[in-house]
Amino acid sequence: MLIADRFLAPIVGIGLFLSAMTLPCMAFDTKNEMNEDSSPFALFKFGFSAYKNGHKDEAVKALRFAAEKGHQGANWKLGRMYAEGDGVKEDDYEAYKMFEQVIQEGADQGTENESYVADALVALAGYVKRGIPNSPINSNPSAARDLYLQAASNFGDPDAQFELGKMLMRGEGGSASPNQAARWFRLSAQKGHAGAQAMLGNLLFQAGKTVRGLAMMTAALEHATGKDRIWIGDIQEQAFSIADEADRRTAMVLAGDIVKTGDF
Repeated sequence: MLIADRFLAPIVGIGLFLSAMTLPCMAFDTKNEMNEDSSPFALFKFGFSAYKNGHKDEAVKALRFAAEKGHQGANWKLGRMYAEGDGVKEDDYEAYKMFEQVIQEGADQGTENESYVADALVALAGYVKRGIPNSPINSNPSAARDLYLQAASNFGDPDAQFELGKMLMRGEGGSASPNQAARWFRLSAQKGHAGAQAMLGNLLFQAGKTVRGLAMMTAALEHATGKDRIWIGDIQEQAFSIADEADRRTAMVLAGDIVKTGDF
């Protein structure tokens, strides 16, 4: 059974992304100076370096030792590897447990652990929202919404702000609130989140602010990547097809200015 409340104690701070590790990669050997008796931080750095250099089996060993000694970053990295099937067999429930541990440990303000906790909250919220087949984790949109809210408000995480905005827009896990959705989309958009920029632009377009909305969707499409380009392109094209010629031309000029200035 999910007990989402245990994740909802306030954790202050703004997420900071992880800095790259630059230690040279050594063969992991318990006879080597870098072994299970090394400090958690040394093991984590060694594991991250091994990962960056493509030695993922060695990375997993080192990260496991570090995680067992309570290193939060090691738990986070292992969670990411299991979630993505990166160097290990993909296992969402194993990833869930790793992220859960990161969240339970929390983070002090101003430490790099804030970034681990923020990212783990977003990952855990995704699992809770959809559930994990063949595991004790069932779909619970209400709990997912609470987790996104914590990451969005306490850490200012743009992915969490975007996902929370979508849930508020659709009324998933609670009452719908387009105004609150727009607020979270704007906060995320200002941090460069293409999906949030497109959603905010679409809301403006639907509200009758045709030029501004179309310009924002066009600018979002300009720097969107991967799968985001598909759905953003779809809503931008639909809006473009129903706007009149004068609005299209004005929006294209404005989109260019938005791309240059990043002013969403």
